Amino acid sequence: MDELSRFRLALGAWAAGGTRADEGASVARELAGGALRTVVLVEGESDRAAVEALAARYGRDLRAEGVAVVPLGGATSIGRFLDVCGPPGLGLPLAGLCDIGEERHFRRHLERVGLGSGLAEAGLESVGFHMCVADLEDELIRAVGAEGVQEVIGAQGEARSFRVFQGQPAQRERPVEHQLRRFMGTHSGRKALYAQALVAHLDPGRVPRPLDRLLAHV
Repeated sequence: MDELSRFRLALGAWAAGGTRADEGASVARELAGGALRTVVLVEGESDRAAVEALAARYGRDLRAEGVAVVPLGGATSIGRFLDVCGPPGLGLPLAGLCDIGEERHFRRHLERVGLGSGLAEAGLESVGFHMCVADLEDELIRAVGAEGVQEVIGAQGEARSFRVFQGQPAQRERPVEHQLRRFMGTHSGRKALYAQALVAHLDPGRVPRPLDRLLAHV
């Protein structure tokens, strides 16, 4: 396991508290003193997959640059992660990605730990955090287009599964974009799979703004 993967695991254990918190804190502190340069906090594994895949398309190796993309395991954990890797803890440079519905939650905790003030007016981008409209899947579906997303689903061998899903009573009357977004969340690991696949399919001129701006920041 490389150092950034160890750092992510240690940081997660520290933020979670419990019996492994002290060990996680010790490992995270040790690794933070090495080549680590920036921590990017994202809500889940699919967000991490998309950020790393787009960086690779831009010819960047985030690991080699010392940029750790750390999934929170849900937006409600942002406060604990800011406590351990922000000013109250490791004091590392931070950036991040969140859904627009979580903006107030992120803003409150960023201000609480001293990362900016008046963020309601200045915006989260002023401190390196970028918002997705609805969520990352919605951003990618709009960027690729419903037809393009279905081509990606076909390339993954799941065209028949998607047609069966569309035929379910709860889905029949929904717009195809809603069906696609919901389909990606039906199996464990599917969001991360399609995050990578859709980023690979993106037209360079249609990269979602939050992803593009986040990578420009780090």
